Amino acid sequence: MNQAIYRKRRLVNHFNLMMAWITMAFGLFWLGWIFFTLFQQGFSSLSAAVFTMDTPTALSDGGLRNAIIGSILITFFGLLIGTPMGILCGIYLAEFGNNSKLASATRFMNDILLSAPSIVIGLFIYALCVKPVGHFSGWAGSLALSLLVVPVVVRTTENMLRLVPNSLREAAFALGTPKWKLVLMVTLRAAKAGVLTGVLLAFARISGETAPLLFTALNNQFYSLDMNRPIANLPNVIYTFAMNPSPALISLAWAAALLITLAVLLINILARYLGSKSHS
Repeated sequence: MNQAIYRKRRLVNHFNLMMAWITMAFGLFWLGWIFFTLFQQGFSSLSAAVFTMDTPTALSDGGLRNAIIGSILITFFGLLIGTPMGILCGIYLAEFGNNSKLASATRFMNDILLSAPSIVIGLFIYALCVKPVGHFSGWAGSLALSLLVVPVVVRTTENMLRLVPNSLREAAFALGTPKWKLVLMVTLRAAKAGVLTGVLLAFARISGETAPLLFTALNNQFYSLDMNRPIANLPNVIYTFAMNPSPALISLAWAAALLITLAVLLINILARYLGSKSHS
């Protein structure tokens, strides 16, 4: 009887493992196909003009210089606005809030914001910052992206701080360290690699967001560093050029998609490295 049960369990185990391998291979096949197509089309579309010329019309040559610079500005300021708020909120939840009602409400709202569709964030910033002033702007785009940064950084910061052993806190308290100095000099320093990982993951998430920028930063065909006006960005260039019948513009859309994918891939690799370093 025991042998029959053992054989049955082994059969079930082998079947489940086989199904797991099949589903994994199925997912990796499509992912590999996507990457192969993207790299094939993207690398064939790259040239010096992509980095030295601005976005063209359908009947002229051009590149992606203005869109690359615009994306860097929008994402940088979005990260700059959202990161401090996320870290401070995560510190409160892990070090000060404990199980208070305010902390529970904050976690609940953060979970909602974390899963909210990005287009809803874009519409909110449009109603708040674009419609009242009567024009789109890079600042509105950065503000919309910052709202996507905050929940990721909050969640990561809180989790990383909770992994810091309480013995470190108790030792610091025993030496008479104030609470604020304990947070800055002990717990936050111990969790800095994990917190930085969360910031990088948030940056990777906002790098390819299109919907919020459609309602905030819009686009600009020309080179501009004025964040108070519409500014070019790679996600909107991909959205616009991919639907254009011109082969030259479609080629630029592939190049832009490749640049964003490589940036996100490198950032995720760096985040994985820092994450593994924080647990070692």
